[in-house]
Amino acid sequence: MFHCCKEALSRAAFPQTNGAAFEVAMKTQGEIEAAICEGISRLERDYMGRGCEDIRAHVIGDLLVVRLKGDLTAAERQLVKSLSAEKGRDLLKQVRTHLLETARPVMESMVQEITGVKPVSLHHDISTATGEEVVLFSLAESPLFCEVKKK
Repeated sequence: MFHCCKEALSRAAFPQTNGAAFEVAMKTQGEIEAAICEGISRLERDYMGRGCEDIRAHVIGDLLVVRLKGDLTAAERQLVKSLSAEKGRDLLKQVRTHLLETARPVMESMVQEITGVKPVSLHHDISTATGEEVVLFSLAESPLFCEVKKK
C-alpha cells in the first residue's frame, strides 16, 4: 500500500487547477530502481548483444548509481587476455566508452522518463579484472518517491 499526498503534489504542479483534475502517478524508490535495472539491461542486450549477470540501481539523493556485474563478453575477455594488461585494458575501456556515448541520449531519456528528473551528467568505468561496470548519473534534483506504508 502506497502513501502519497497526490492532491498536494497536483496542487504544487498545477496550482491553477487546485489539483482537482490531475492525479500524479508516483512510484516508490524500489519501483524506480527496478525500472532503471530493466531499462539498462534491455539497452545492454541491444547494444552489446548480451546482458550482464547481475544489475543493481540505487538512487541516493540526486545521484543514480547503476552497478553491473559479469558484464564482459567472451570476446572482450579474450581481448584483455591476448594483449598486454595495460593495452588490453585501455582498448576495452575506449570501446566501452564509445559505445556508452553512442547510447547516451537513449539512456538519459530513459532515466528522465523513469525518474521524472533530467540527468545532468553521466560517468562510467569498467574493471577488466572483475567485469564489473559502474554507471553514475547526476540528476538535476532528487526524484520524488511514494513511501511504502507499513502495515
